[in-house]
Amino acid sequence: MKRIFPIITVLIFLSLMGLIFFQVLWIRQAVDAKEQQFEEHVSIVTATAGNDLVEQKGNFSPFERKKNKDAVSSLSVFPPTIIHKLSRDEIWNTIKNAFEKHEMKDMPFEFAITPTSMMGEELQSENFYKISQDTINNKTFVYRLESPSGSISENLSPEELLVIVVPHVRAIIWKQMSWMVVGAVLFTIIIFCAFFITVKALLKQKKLSEIKSDFINNMTHEFKTPLATISLAVDALKNEKVINDRDKMDYFSGIIKEENKRMNKQVETILQAAMLDKQQIQLNLKPLHAHEFVTAAVNNIRLPLEEKHGVLEIHFNAQDDLITADEVHFTNLINNLLDNAVKYSKENPVITLTTMNVAGYLRIKVEDNGIGMNKETLHRIFEKFYRAHTGNIHNVKGFGLGLSYVKTIVTAHKGRIKAESTLGKGSCFIIDLPQNNKKK
Repeated sequence: MKRIFPIITVLIFLSLMGLIFFQVLWIRQAVDAKEQQFEEHVSIVTATAGNDLVEQKGNFSPFERKKNKDAVSSLSVFPPTIIHKLSRDEIWNTIKNAFEKHEMKDMPFEFAITPTSMMGEELQSENFYKISQDTINNKTFVYRLESPSGSISENLSPEELLVIVVPHVRAIIWKQMSWMVVGAVLFTIIIFCAFFITVKALLKQKKLSEIKSDFINNMTHEFKTPLATISLAVDALKNEKVINDRDKMDYFSGIIKEENKRMNKQVETILQAAMLDKQQIQLNLKPLHAHEFVTAAVNNIRLPLEEKHGVLEIHFNAQDDLITADEVHFTNLINNLLDNAVKYSKENPVITLTTMNVAGYLRIKVEDNGIGMNKETLHRIFEKFYRAHTGNIHNVKGFGLGLSYVKTIVTAHKGRIKAESTLGKGSCFIIDLPQNNKKK
């Protein structure tokens, strides 16, 4: 698993990078193709508009007055140009109609009618020169306005050019392809999410596999010792000298009984964890005075504390210790905290238990001067089956269920718990349980 997981992660990551690369390449090619198609369509529109303008000019009588001019001689020898014949609005409408004919409605554009020679007048739309300077974002299309073959005005009228500028062509193309780009980005994000979810699931499975292995090792170790002790005690009971000695019989029988209790306690712990996992635990809630049950839990821990030559300091500072709790589970969670404080302490431990009232809660603090925890351990301390790494030293027994149980019970009582610790200096566990406002 340790070798396969990095390989799978790298392969999926490379696949994603390859997919994104080819997707970007495909979108760029699609944009270039769309731009080329767009230019072809606008060129056709320009030609259509130019032919329409020439046709409108052809319908003009050389003896008519020039439009939008004050006065021009009707005897003019040269036929008038489009600039003379048509107004700016008429040219605009003609070009707009040409765009609409080719299904390019509402297309922004600017135009100019300009003579091919240096001589002659020029007609431009309002913003033509303003936008025509930008040769990067704008596209310019030019069409020569020529009179139809055989026309009287052919070769007599000055040659003119129709110039159409479409601003921000790239922006228009991207807007037309927006649904395609959004779809590609959306599906890429979905694939990325699926990738991260897959990696997260693999990490979780890897973690669960490690937890399972640790749990089996711990359980084997926890059961192996009492079974070996029981086996030795049974063999001793078969000895004739022991059979004839009542005191020795009682001694070895007591060992068997104690080891059996120890194994039963371990089994109960595992079954209790399974019930908590399935949320099958039932709390028998009732008002109780916390100090009484804390005192009972303290009495249970005095013997192992004395074996380490430790000191337990108790400070019942809470004026009101009435809470609503389950007697058994409340006593168990205090036992677990004190038991951990003893197990993870050095020689001559000093353990301090303090109670106080804090904003409607009864606060219980358990502090020790033990080995402490690093940040990683502190972050994961309430995870089920998790145990702090202590190198190759396995002098602390257990399944890693104690603090997980404590957190579950505190949460079930609608309380809160947090841990503070400094490596090498000790730990502090703080529990806040809601007070019972009704007097017992």
